[in-house]
Parts: sequence; C-alpha cells; structure tokens
Amino acid sequence: MFLTKGHKDERRRYIRLGTVFPVQFRLVSPEGKRFLSEWMQGFTDNVGKGGICLTIHHLNPEIAQLMRSSSELLFLLEIEMPIFKKPVSATAKKVWMREIPSEANGYLVGLSYQQIGRSQNAEIMRYARMKRLFVPGLLVILGVLLVTLIYKNYEVDLANWRNRMLSEGLRQVTLEAALAKRQIIKLKEEEKGLREKLARIQSNLKSLEDELKLRQQNDAETKRVLQYISEIVQKKAEFEQKIISLQRSYANLNQEAGRLDTKKSSLKKETVDTLYHWLATHQNPRTGLVASFEGDGDITDWAFIYDQSLACQAFILYGDFNRAAKILDFFAGQAKRIDGRFVNAYYVKDGLPAEYIVHTGPNIWVGIAALQYTSKTKDKKYLGLAEEIAQSLLHLQRQDNEGGLRGGPNTPWYSTEHNLDAYAFFNMLERMTGKEVYTEAKEKVLNWLRMHAYDRPDIPVLRGRGDSTIATDTYAWSIAALGPEKLQQLNMDPDEIIAFAEKSCVVETDFVRPDGSTIKVKGFDFAPQRHVARGGVVSVEWTAQMCVAYQIMMDFCQRKGLFQKAREYEEKADFYLAELSRMMISSLSPTGQGQGCLPYASQEAVDTGHGWRTPKGKATGSVAATAYAFFAYLNYNPLQLKK
Repeated sequence: MFLTKGHKDERRRYIRLGTVFPVQFRLVSPEGKRFLSEWMQGFTDNVGKGGICLTIHHLNPEIAQLMRSSSELLFLLEIEMPIFKKPVSATAKKVWMREIPSEANGYLVGLSYQQIGRSQNAEIMRYARMKRLFVPGLLVILGVLLVTLIYKNYEVDLANWRNRMLSEGLRQVTLEAALAKRQIIKLKEEEKGLREKLARIQSNLKSLEDELKLRQQNDAETKRVLQYISEIVQKKAEFEQKIISLQRSYANLNQEAGRLDTKKSSLKKETVDTLYHWLATHQNPRTGLVASFEGDGDITDWAFIYDQSLACQAFILYGDFNRAAKILDFFAGQAKRIDGRFVNAYYVKDGLPAEYIVHTGPNIWVGIAALQYTSKTKDKKYLGLAEEIAQSLLHLQRQDNEGGLRGGPNTPWYSTEHNLDAYAFFNMLERMTGKEVYTEAKEKVLNWLRMHAYDRPDIPVLRGRGDSTIATDTYAWSIAALGPEKLQQLNMDPDEIIAFAEKSCVVETDFVRPDGSTIKVKGFDFAPQRHVARGGVVSVEWTAQMCVAYQIMMDFCQRKGLFQKAREYEEKADFYLAELSRMMISSLSPTGQGQGCLPYASQEAVDTGHGWRTPKGKATGSVAATAYAFFAYLNYNPLQLKK
C-alpha cells in the first residue's frame, strides 16, 4: 500500500534525528516521463510524516535554477536509513527552498511526499521518535566514534611514520650497499696490482739468483747481489702481507655487502607489499576499476584506462589473478566503446564513460595487459580482447602510407610514444599467435619510427612526427619497447639515448611532504627544465620508467660482458628508486586506507610541458606512479613478454 497526498501544508513539521542520512535524488518532469537530471547526493536529518527536509551541498547552479523555477517538478528519492536493508523509494514535490547561509551552492529543500510506502513511512517516523528518546545513548555512540576516529588518525600517523622509516632505510642501505660494492671492486684492483708487482719481483729474484751463480768468483760483486736479493725478498714479504690484509678486508666487505643486500631485499619486499596493498584496497568491487588519482576532487572518480592496464599488470605480477581478471572483465564486457575503441577514462563507481576522447596509446595498453595476463596464466580468455584492439589499430594503420598510427581516429598528430606502444603490442601478438599480419604491422611501425623518431642526430628521440620536443618517456620506452639490440640494428646507441635523457631531464628539487616537511629529491622531469618556466619537477612515473630502462641496460651489458657498465646502470636504478621511495605518502582516503602510495609528481597542478598538468592536492595518490614504481622494484618491463 502507498500513501499519496498533495500540498496540504506549506510548512512541514519535522523531527530532528540528530544524525545525517544520505538521500539520493533525481529530478523528473511533472508528468513523470522525462528525467531532468542524473542521480545526485543529498542528506537529511529532519523527517516528518508528510515529507523531509533535504540538505544539498555543492549543487550545480543550473540544477538549482531548474528547482527554483517550478514547484511541479517531481523528486525521485532513495532514502538510506539503518533500519532498512534497502533504500526507501519515494516521490516528492518541492514545498520550499532556501540557501544555506555562508555556503556557496548549498541549499535546504522542503519536500512533500507524493508517494511512499505506508509501512515504510510509519517505520521512519517510529525510528525518528525513538531517536529523541535515546539522546544519551547517541552521545555514547558519538563518543565511541570520536575515539575510533582519533585511533584511526593515530594509525594513519603511525603508517606515515613507518613509510618514512621504510623509505629512508631503503635509501640509506642502497647507498651503503653501493659504496661497499665499489670498495670491493677497488680492493680487487689493488690486489691485482700487488700480484703483478709480486710477479715482477719473483722474476727479478730468479734473474738475480742466476746472476749470482755466474759471479761466484767475485766476492765484492757477490756481496752486492746478495744485498739486492735480500731487499727484494723483504719487498716480496711486504707485498705478500699486503695481499693477505687485502684479502681479509675483501672478505669483511663481502660479508657486509651480503648483509646489506639481504637488508635491501627485505626493505624492497616490504615496499612492494605496501604499494600493492594500496592498489588492491582501492579497486572497486563492482566494476573492478581503480581510481587513477585519490585526492584530486576534480577527477576523484575517474579511471583512466592506461592506469587500469598498469594496475592490472601489478596484480598479475603479485599473483593476484582474480583482481587482474576483474579489470579485464570490465573491458571485455561492460565498457562502452566508440567504433570498437575504448574511451580514455571511465567512472569508477558505475563504469560509464568519464570523457568521450579516444586515443590510440591507452587502447594499446589495455591490449598489453590482456596479453601479459595470457602469457602469465596460459589462460586465453582475454586473447580475443587483445585481437579486437589490434584490428582497430590495423584499420588505423592502413590509413597512413608510412605505416604509422595517429594519436586517435579523430586526431591529426602522431606520437612516438603511441607508436612504440604499437610496436611492442604487435611484437607480443606475433609471438603469441604466430600470425603474419602482426609481423607486417610491427615492421611498418618500426619503419615509421626510423623515419620520424630516430632521424635527428642532435636529438636521439623525437616526441612525434615533426615534433622535436624532448619527452622523457619516449627515451625510456625506446629502450623498453625495442630493446638495446634492436636499437643498435637501427644505428641507434642505447647508451647515448640514456645519457641524453640524463643530461636533459635529471633535476633535483624540493618535495613538500603532506606533513609540511621539505626534502630534496632527485629524478627525471617530464621535459628539460630549461624549456619550462615552473622549474624542476620530478615525475615519479617517468623516473620509474627510467629505472626500468636502467635495469634493461644492466642485463644487456652483462650479456655483453661489460660488467663495470652493468654495475653502473644497476647503481643508477637503485639510486633513483630509493629517491622515489622517499616520496611515499598517504593519500586522502575517505576509507582511511590511503597509506603507501606515490604522488604523480613532486609538485601539484603544474604544467608538464606536454599539454596537461599534474593533479591537484599535496596528498594525491597516483595509480600510474605507484604501479610503475612497483614494476621497477620487481625489474619488470611491461612492453616485453618475459621469455
């Protein structure tokens, strides 16, 4: 049975509940046939038998004007109260409306029920009356909540302290381990030099002994030779003692280096677990998506698909295939597409498009995640998703005489980054399926890169066709997508690519932690500092990408027998990872689970130099930054299938 009524009284008599309850509402045309707004969030702490007082914060001015303009508009209500398992549905009309003093776009709206279940309305009123009788109990509950909140804040502060101790400890042990290894190398070289001198002494001694046999008849000459032999024997003993001493020092340093490596491995694992926990706890259980930025109110519910690929691969690396599958399930089934392609971002809560822009690179990354899942699990469930993405890329590639891929179906520009992504993706598909079409597509992209990205001797990697802007990620991804061997085949020097990125983009700058303390951090900027007025900014994601590039170069040099250069690349990767660990923060999480993530950059809301700005908020956690640092800690290259 439903209660229906009109406006008998313009002034509602309400019972104040003392507690705020959420109310979702939506505007409908007077005849009830057209929705005039999306679902919006309101609250109520005043209810009456005939209606409620609805509190609305941050109301869109256009919606406010629409509400003012007519008292015949219908409000669809979903009232959430603890006495009901499901929200109470009701229909109401506006009776009065006024602004909340001293709050921009805040309103109180008196609503008169037009339709509500009788039993539910009676239960609401019974609950409201009981609330008035239990004020002391409510105060106790509020006291408990206050204590819980204080304890939760204490836990957050404790977690921040642990993060700081972890990051500083990792940085210190990384520096100490690097110093110990350098000292070991120095001792080895010193020992080698002493042994060479000892060999020469031994040779001289043998020559003198031979000479002595020939000069037995000359007592004076014999005496001179014997004196010289005595001196040489003494030097030999000294060198032998030095070698023994060096060997002891070497053994001690080896033991210390082993201890430091063990400690470093333990701290790295703890850091990896912390980063993973942040990604996992922020995955939406319904859609499987992870909000790209927690802390920036403008895009708080946005899930950029590039970030979803990174989160998916982090779950795969950690062995959490169920979480990875949830993300891929969204793209395989729920995600809305435009001409078969995914838009750049979706809303986390309901999976609807957050923007209707389609770019090539982010779509490729979804395919890369699907292929990495297939490779790791041997489950081909999402291989079809990857090939669907590949078909849209092949269609786009056929539109270019040089075999390159534009930034999107409606985009005129060409990006080196996107074409590096495409090369890696087609390369993976070729290995996984053996299809010739992907081999041909890969070679066409490589030819485009040769013509438009690697054709300037003064700038090793261009940002795009006809675009000489320096972008750090194109340098890191050239190493990651093509590999050092392929670059050498293209007459490109991978060491020079790394050196150019270091010379152009390494910066040291201030990083202000959420607690207000300031530290110096060193890393890679989005672009050369001299090209932008905002000064140096450390990009956490792109610095982590360079760490992955260092690790690739380390492995390459080891295969070539260039062990000294391999150690140098290893030291650089460890150094910059330790720098990033010092930037670990706790994001502004409404659930209190923001501990252990990384910000997008060392400064908020600044120009990257590439057409977008860093997110707002001094404590905004970034999925891309957190996930790519996760990759670097595990020496994982997302642009190659592990052999």
